[in-house]
Amino acid sequence: MRNEPERRGDDEIDLFELLGGLWKQKLLIILTAAIVTGGAVAYALLATPIYEAKVVVQPPSQSNISQLNYGRGGDSGLAMLSVKDVYDVYLRNLQSESLKREFFRKVYLPSLPEEQRKGSQDDLYGRMNGILTVAVTSKDTPSRYYVMANLPVAEQAAKWVVQYVQMAGEHAKREVTRDVRGDAMIKANNLEQQIKVARESTRKQREDQIVQLTEALRVADSIGLEKPPIISNSLSSEVSAGMDGSLTYMRGSKALRAEIENLRNRTSDDPFIPKLRQREEAVAFYRSLEIEPDVIEVYRQDGAIELPDKPVKPRKMIIVVMGAFAGMALGILIGLMRHVCINRLRRDATGQ
Repeated sequence: MRNEPERRGDDEIDLFELLGGLWKQKLLIILTAAIVTGGAVAYALLATPIYEAKVVVQPPSQSNISQLNYGRGGDSGLAMLSVKDVYDVYLRNLQSESLKREFFRKVYLPSLPEEQRKGSQDDLYGRMNGILTVAVTSKDTPSRYYVMANLPVAEQAAKWVVQYVQMAGEHAKREVTRDVRGDAMIKANNLEQQIKVARESTRKQREDQIVQLTEALRVADSIGLEKPPIISNSLSSEVSAGMDGSLTYMRGSKALRAEIENLRNRTSDDPFIPKLRQREEAVAFYRSLEIEPDVIEVYRQDGAIELPDKPVKPRKMIIVVMGAFAGMALGILIGLMRHVCINRLRRDATGQ
């Protein structure tokens, strides 16, 4: 029990001694804090300012994609393209690795000095990815994306984000128009196949009709029936209407020969094919379908891009304050270590 107060007293003496030792090292602490704070101030003043430019994109309007739906919908068998369908293509291109690589080759590399271009391409590409960012604006609006660039030159940062979204737009336009054109070609091919099948079917039907009429002619010749019989009273219309199939011979050999001759001399079956001309017009339409890229848009830019007038880096006040705190902490640590070393040397010298 008697030892506890003594230990507490020793602790108090050690603490006061420690504070006293730090006070003796106050010049070292102040000097260290001043040096570190001065370095932070110098960095804040000399560091290259970084400007941030951002552009936000959103889905196009229905009128922006209306030309893509020419010849689609209704009974065409081609589904209408929605705004979401077109915008999804744009977002896929906006986030694609191929677009980043193209931007790297065409824009980023030419902006570098010659000696830097000779460095590691992977390192340079990684550096570009740190400069250029593509991300969704918020989870609440998943259709709105932004492209952001951080560069020392404000004009270049603004130019790069605009170039990037435009390059994605050109890629998406080519993809969408190529798909629409491909659908039109498939539709035209299908219609041409239908026309071909209809013509072949009609030709075979004509040949079958000739065979049927030839047999009926043989029957008419065998019974000497040259002209259709004259049937009086109400049976006349009924028999005339039924002169097909097994009664075809009742048309008479003269009419049958004329009809057979006419079928054999027919040069084209097209006039007898239902809806043939409509199909041919549809084929011509789909074959000649062209989409003007200038009249369609696959995205809309939300607001005009403005030149940033204030750098986002470095944050000078934060750097200076953190430098001051770090310098003070480092100075206290050095002062404490120096005080401990001096005390240890003193004890060793006195043999205590």
